[in-house]
Amino acid sequence: MKLIDGKQTASEIRAELKNEIDKLKLSGKNVPGLVAILVGENPASEIYVRSKSKDCEEIGMRSKVEKLDAGVPEKELLELVDKYNKDKDYHGILVQLPLPKHIDEDKIIEAISPKKDVDGFHPVSVGNLVIGKDTFASCTPAGIQELLVRYKIETKGKHVVVLGRSNIVGKPIANIMLQKKEGANSIVTICHSAAKDLAQYTRQADILIAAIGQPKFVKADMVKDGVVVVDVGINRIEDKNLPKGYRIVGDVDFDEVAPKSSFITPVPGGVGLMTRAMLLKNTYKAYLLYGE
Repeated sequence: MKLIDGKQTASEIRAELKNEIDKLKLSGKNVPGLVAILVGENPASEIYVRSKSKDCEEIGMRSKVEKLDAGVPEKELLELVDKYNKDKDYHGILVQLPLPKHIDEDKIIEAISPKKDVDGFHPVSVGNLVIGKDTFASCTPAGIQELLVRYKIETKGKHVVVLGRSNIVGKPIANIMLQKKEGANSIVTICHSAAKDLAQYTRQADILIAAIGQPKFVKADMVKDGVVVVDVGINRIEDKNLPKGYRIVGDVDFDEVAPKSSFITPVPGGVGLMTRAMLLKNTYKAYLLYGE
């Protein structure tokens, strides 16, 4: 069993991007810019946005956070998005989700220019992904593929089983892995709560991607020997022995499943850090395609 180290891989990606941005600075060119728009006082969102800002600072990317009150009118948020659509210093726009209930998330996502949609949620980006055009893939699925490629895990003709059908992970990773491209070209099955016997499908997986949102759901008897396991889950479970009173676990029972795996991502330290790294990579890509 070999650990797929998301922390180390994310660090390598940031170092590669820093090297490219340093070259831009030396030549006197503008650098890539990312703006994050945060509405309300969601503690988890605030921590996430702070982390993204820190990542930008580390690699020399321009970064800005726009904080708005929870009661901000939808029209005002749309106007702010439009302002950054036109701002040449910012090549990526991130609107942190979830938004307050009075704001239509779809309307906000669709207002972001597809050229600055570094989260990969715009219908144009999603459509391009489905038909196999080069586009901005949403960051968690892009990070999963990046890990498979960098660890030289064969995907061509392999059976990839995805647990979960969310628009953020399940659907996009399925579409990424079935494309006729390097690092993909897989046979893909998507499983979800309507399946009467999930284990019937998971035991067939050469590569199992778990994004079902249930702590330690995948057990040893649900996988075959030699499986590659990518655990996307981030779940809090009570642990009174720790100062915080809880610990973070994935959707896979790591202690049970790891001995049967050829490769496996830990939680934490796996996919989560890759999501942030791919946001930076998408922003740099937006700069190269549409920036100065």
